[in-house]
Amino acid sequence: MSFTSIRKRSLDDLYSFFIEISWMKFFFLILLAYTLMNVFFGLVYTFIGIEEITKKTGNVFSDFLNGFFFSAQTLTTVGYGGIAPHGITSNLIAAFEAMIGLLSFSFITGLLYGRFSKPRAAIRFSENLILREFKGQRALMFRLMNSRKTVMIEPKIRVTLSLTEKEEANASVKKYFELKLQRDAIMYLPTVWTVVHEIGEDSPLYSYTNEEISKLNAELFLLLQYHEESFAQNVYQIYSYDFMDLEVDVKYKSSYKFNENGYTILDHDTLSEVEKM
Repeated sequence: MSFTSIRKRSLDDLYSFFIEISWMKFFFLILLAYTLMNVFFGLVYTFIGIEEITKKTGNVFSDFLNGFFFSAQTLTTVGYGGIAPHGITSNLIAAFEAMIGLLSFSFITGLLYGRFSKPRAAIRFSENLILREFKGQRALMFRLMNSRKTVMIEPKIRVTLSLTEKEEANASVKKYFELKLQRDAIMYLPTVWTVVHEIGEDSPLYSYTNEEISKLNAELFLLLQYHEESFAQNVYQIYSYDFMDLEVDVKYKSSYKFNENGYTILDHDTLSEVEKM
């Protein structure tokens, strides 16, 4: 599933942006901002005269490096004492830079706390949907499992079918149906959950043949909610299936087995594996 958003980002979205991006991007942006800030103030100190903080070397690049490293000491409030501002101008700039450093590191600390404390679901969904005979009629199915070792407590799921149909004058109309599930909530999930929608007379898919269903311009939108032990609060995860992922007249292979001691062994690699009926 993919959406194209035309809404422009605002400053209010910055926190959400930094919380959602990957750890690699997060640290890269911090390092980039830190470097650019020191380059800027290093140039400022060089422009006002490097003699305001240390002796001139006679080389512009060496003077810039002295300004750059003094900026790093000021920004982080380390202050080794080897270089110090002497004039009014350099003291004003250093005081302003120290304030920016305090605010910046406070902001980064808040972001780190937000990233670590934000509850995140770790659910794996099968890569495919299946359509098969089930209890004398047809059923639409998919599977999910918890990729963490913790137990999913009271998981609940809602499934919405988005169906695009052509009507008069070839106008496309998108319709939404909340699908009735064989079971939409369980007490806890230690292994794998196969979610089943039986295609009975009350199903929006009832009037279609298997071949027609596989060719529908349709998607399933899923919303899963459960209590996560690690964060001691409810977490949510969304997912979607395109009907291009649909496989007909197959069933899922068993994803768990029992060892000689009677313990359940869960094989995460078989979540999407199917076999002929």
